[in-house]
Amino acid sequence: MDARFLRNAMLWGPEAQERLGRAHVILFGLGGVGSYAAECLARSGIGELTLVDSDTVALSNINRQLEALTSTVGQSKAEAVAARVRDIHPDAVVHPIHGLYDAAHRDRFFPTGCRYDYIVDAIDLVSCKLDLAETARRLGIPLIMALGTGNKLDPTLLEITDISKTRGCPLARVMRKELRNRGILHQKVVYSPEEPVSPLQPEAPPPGRRSVPASTPWVPAAAGLLLGSAVVRDLLQGEEGTPC
Repeated sequence: MDARFLRNAMLWGPEAQERLGRAHVILFGLGGVGSYAAECLARSGIGELTLVDSDTVALSNINRQLEALTSTVGQSKAEAVAARVRDIHPDAVVHPIHGLYDAAHRDRFFPTGCRYDYIVDAIDLVSCKLDLAETARRLGIPLIMALGTGNKLDPTLLEITDISKTRGCPLARVMRKELRNRGILHQKVVYSPEEPVSPLQPEAPPPGRRSVPASTPWVPAAAGLLLGSAVVRDLLQGEEGTPC
């Protein structure tokens, strides 16, 4: 057994660790939440990871994103996270994709005949999250979704729950309604009921956004680790799809 994952296998056994090594997880969004989810999956020994993000590293990412360093500013987030994953788990098969998931480009990520064991949604855009949820249901692939972590301070309020049980979170409210309109009444999510604060706005928001959310180093990180832990625990219990 690879000594990198010995302490994992001490908890769930070598056969289960080998099962994780055969799993393929696709992760959409590599910001403050998604980068920590990727880290958790890599350190758990997931054998194949597809990492998707359309953005590049900026100085303002350094407070909360694992791949964001002074040395990586300007790099593709997908490539930067992939490099980190390969350094953690050299035997992993890693597919970095610099691109945006949306309905128009769905087939790029879900080509005919290609399946994944799990989907992780750490995307910000509601329309993309909704399409991904519908796609996961249609293909029968387990999905876990991150909801809002911006403008929040208390990581102890984060939890893994069903979308139907969420409260307080503005993004959860929108997603709950829109998923219900699409016939999706249940969806595993990571969310916090903490009421968001109203942050200062030192600069104008980009086109299409009313404001820029503030973020701590710890709330997105905690959410990402919860995402990763849920995926690994589900895979250990046998909740998986059919790999590509």
